[in-house]
Amino acid sequence: MAREDLFPAIEPFETGRMVLDPPHEMYWEQSGNPEGVPVVFLHGGPGAGCSPAHRRFFDPRHYRIVIFDQRGAGRSTPLGELSNNTTGHLVEDIEKLRRHLGIERWFVFGGSWGSTLAIAYAEAHPERAIGLCLRGIFLCRKFEIDWFLYGMRAIFPENWRRFAEHLPPEERGDLLTNYHRRLIDPDPAVHMAAAQSWSAYEGACSTLLPSPETVAGFKADRMALGLARIEAHFFVNDVFLPENALLEAVDRIRGIPAVIVQGRYDIVCPIRTAEELTAAWPEAVYRVVPDAGHSAMEPGIRAGLVAAMEEFKVRS
Repeated sequence: MAREDLFPAIEPFETGRMVLDPPHEMYWEQSGNPEGVPVVFLHGGPGAGCSPAHRRFFDPRHYRIVIFDQRGAGRSTPLGELSNNTTGHLVEDIEKLRRHLGIERWFVFGGSWGSTLAIAYAEAHPERAIGLCLRGIFLCRKFEIDWFLYGMRAIFPENWRRFAEHLPPEERGDLLTNYHRRLIDPDPAVHMAAAQSWSAYEGACSTLLPSPETVAGFKADRMALGLARIEAHFFVNDVFLPENALLEAVDRIRGIPAVIVQGRYDIVCPIRTAEELTAAWPEAVYRVVPDAGHSAMEPGIRAGLVAAMEEFKVRS
């Protein structure tokens, strides 16, 4: 019988910190089977960081599970740091970690921004990816960023209203610029209030049904500051990628086995983007969860991700 839920909680067998370009230092950990098939988990955001629950998508008897917090996120330091923090830096951080751990090839697993980074990494280093498991596809194009800032109002008007009303009326026509200015303000009273408003908006729109626990997690200080400040930084810089770059380079990963799991009612990363990716990449296995939103912890999403990694066992 196919497994339909997460594996039991586990602890890492090794943790470490890697010095990157100044001033960054990156937290990483390994759990599961030290001799198992490697898989690297790429968290969302950018800037959201990882949690212990993320180890649980993988059978710890089979997989060597590598998790790390991207620059400025989670347990990496400094929290919310924006210097030397671009998509290119993050792609090369993954490679640096792979070499440090002595891994030749690994599965790459990522959702939301993690799907963006997984695709960018695989397109840059296709020889290193055994397979890709992707969720909540985000390709960082202008219309996707505009949808996040303004379009979600059509589905979640009350959440958007709270998000917009953090700013004075005269600043609401350019939410990104005016939030970004607050998020990089050195005064904690300014940047933390903006961070919690931004992060609560995203959390409140991430689940099919209301989830106060999800929103509370997004509003926690460390999560909120890393997520909001780094997302705004990437968005004002067009995520440091040319428009449509990931779709245009999809031929580089066409031969890599891939499973895409997408919630039908994903409002943060709408299904349109997953449809466009799979039209360009028909070799990928594409599964739409009919009763799920964006969060990886939606029951149907997490079951689909676990099932994909169980199926990948036969490829490893």
